[in-house]
Amino acid sequence: MARRALGPAALQVVQAVEAVLDGPAVVACSGGPDSLALAGAAAVVAQRRGVAVRAVVVDHCLQEGSSRVATRVADQLAALGLPATVLTVTVDPGSDGPEAAARRARYDALETDAGDDPVLLGHTLDDQAETVLLGLARGSGTRSLAGMPPRRGRFVRPLLGLRAATTRQACAELGLEPWLDPHNGEDRFARVRVRERVLPLLETELGPGVAEALARTADLLRADADLLDAQAAEARAAQPGADLDCRWLASLPDALRGRVLRDWLREAGAADLGAAHLAAVGALVTDWHGQRWAEAPGVRVRRDGGALRVSRSGTGADGVAGPE
Repeated sequence: MARRALGPAALQVVQAVEAVLDGPAVVACSGGPDSLALAGAAAVVAQRRGVAVRAVVVDHCLQEGSSRVATRVADQLAALGLPATVLTVTVDPGSDGPEAAARRARYDALETDAGDDPVLLGHTLDDQAETVLLGLARGSGTRSLAGMPPRRGRFVRPLLGLRAATTRQACAELGLEPWLDPHNGEDRFARVRVRERVLPLLETELGPGVAEALARTADLLRADADLLDAQAAEARAAQPGADLDCRWLASLPDALRGRVLRDWLREAGAADLGAAHLAAVGALVTDWHGQRWAEAPGVRVRRDGGALRVSRSGTGADGVAGPE
């Protein structure tokens, strides 16, 4: 990519990428304005620092003509000086719905392809605000309200401090033409309704800065959630057995007990744990009046001899408790 003076928006994106890019990396790019601006900035930084950066375009095959879109995006990235690979994935909606299934397939493909290299993702402050607001609407806990971390494993999000308006302007300044996913305009998706209706209404009624405030809330809660998760891990390490002593569990603060139970259930093979599942299992400790068991997805928990014992189960999606 030829050297050119950077506009103010492009400069912000480049500076955000410079803060995290110090070696080989993979840029995940859908062709939308956020990930395309990220790719453009990564190309600038890679050229300046002489590091190897490449791009990956994931084709979910969920829309007609998706392969043509993916090829067009890959060609545009190649023009930036970023070698681009198109990965085709199969999305099985299952019980999670198409959005969650597509996200899972995308992340699995990116992680497999990247090897040991970090993967840069184009999520912005707007995405973070939407995530927190959706979590509030669902009555989610601290970890969910903490939103997306800047870094988790190999995945890195350099643009969480920038607004989507900045990435759109950066594309214009860099001469890049984003692809606009038609799904991003369909109000059957809750996230689209939050983006198009709810956040603008909050900005109108409460004043500007709502998105920034929601993202700041995520940062504050993430620090709290990290501390509590670490303390719960220490508590669990002190009781490493397969069974959990009920008197010991009852002695823990609520915030730690719930996390210890969550981690214990996950160790046993439980998946998709919700608040109702944890409440049913926790009641065996704090509100036990003879109920024999509680269920979570994939596992059954019994209170036996003053201890909680877990076994695998093919039932339990509703977090129901067994009879007294």
